Amino acid sequence: MRLSTKLLVGTALVVGSATAYSLQNQDRRAFLSKSVATTASAAGILKFQQPAVAADADGFITTDSGLKYKVVKEGNGTVPPPGALVKTHYTGWLDDFNSDKKFDSSKDRNRPFQFKVGTGQVIRGWDEAFGSMSVGEERLIIIPSNLGYGSRGAGGIIPGGATLYFDVELLGIL
Repeated sequence: MRLSTKLLVGTALVVGSATAYSLQNQDRRAFLSKSVATTASAAGILKFQQPAVAADADGFITTDSGLKYKVVKEGNGTVPPPGALVKTHYTGWLDDFNSDKKFDSSKDRNRPFQFKVGTGQVIRGWDEAFGSMSVGEERLIIIPSNLGYGSRGAGGIIPGGATLYFDVELLGIL
């Protein structure tokens, strides 16, 4: 369904009129911009999503940062906000998915891992990946070194400069 700009602005003015009286020292343009955005968002017209990007031959999407992911199971649509505590399952490899170089797995331990999304508690590639996943979603993610452990590596297990391969699942938002 397409709405004309005039209809959208008109609706924004009607819906946002109550807000107008509570805002002090705000110019007309700022008020109109906020009203249109608020109304459009409430009406479901504007959605904040990752930009649509074509997948490569293997079905992986590459983000601007260089993270690659492929959704292998869709979730229910609930995405964790920054700072939310999430429960996950994962398996990580060096070299490639299902290689002999598995370095860790919460699935093997049957013990989900929890962390706060977007707070730097985990490597940057995980913050980025889980910050756009929905509950129940499973992804394969490929994390370049600069979003992983960089040139320093980790714990004598992950060498410096390593690309990391993960099979991850967002089990829930706690």
